[in-house]
Amino acid sequence: MEKVDVKSLLEAGVHFGHLTRKWDPNMAPYVYMERNGIHIINLYKTAAKIEEAAAAMAKIAASGRKILFLATKKQAKEIVAEKAGSLNMPYITERWPGGMLTNFVTIRKAVKKMSMIDRMKKDGTFNTLSKKERLQVDRLRTKLEKNLGSISDMTRLPAALFIVDIKREHIAVKEAQKLNIPIFAMVDTNSDPRQVDYVIPANDDASKSVNKVLEYIVQGVSEGLAERKSEVDAEQKANTPAPEKAKTKNVTEVAEKPAKAEPTPVASKEEE
Repeated sequence: MEKVDVKSLLEAGVHFGHLTRKWDPNMAPYVYMERNGIHIINLYKTAAKIEEAAAAMAKIAASGRKILFLATKKQAKEIVAEKAGSLNMPYITERWPGGMLTNFVTIRKAVKKMSMIDRMKKDGTFNTLSKKERLQVDRLRTKLEKNLGSISDMTRLPAALFIVDIKREHIAVKEAQKLNIPIFAMVDTNSDPRQVDYVIPANDDASKSVNKVLEYIVQGVSEGLAERKSEVDAEQKANTPAPEKAKTKNVTEVAEKPAKAEPTPVASKEEE
């Protein structure tokens, strides 16, 4: 992965923190200075933390496991949906479903219900329902799609969580902590970085800032996915049996080979 350019972070406004009176003292190591009553984040530390997080996420992707992306705030949801979708990773941009991780079995049931409705529509069962029932089923399908559509392929718990704004997504943070799922997150100056395994000190309120940080994260994960693909391809190649060569003898070999001598019949005593 290419080195994070501090200038590009500056241009995207990644350095803007919150008002000084709203800060969390645990963010002190990442604060560079105060300007006009606003804390300014040290972008050199941000750059180092982005590189660290991207490398760790690349390893997870290379192992073939999933990373769940989460952002429900208006400024970030579309960016996260686009970036996570490009990586074929699950994401949540609507309300966080309580128990999404700690009660994953129930969430899977809801996803299966969505698949069941799709099957009903394919095999014609849906058309046998009354108009009122069809309307209810359609509403349920729309609701499930909105909340869980992006995680329909997630058959097991994610290996990690990437969060934009841990203060807003505190329920998800608690669930991940309970299950020891590593948390990667953009952490602003008003949040407690101790809740996160991989802290990326950054402005989590501006779409430009979120987009810039995610660009680097996506790059790292893409490299991990590419590594995984090449490993799988190499494995398949190694396990594919080589085509057998036809067992045909060389014509000249057969021609040159002397014919076996027939045994000479021995005359019997009676014939003599």
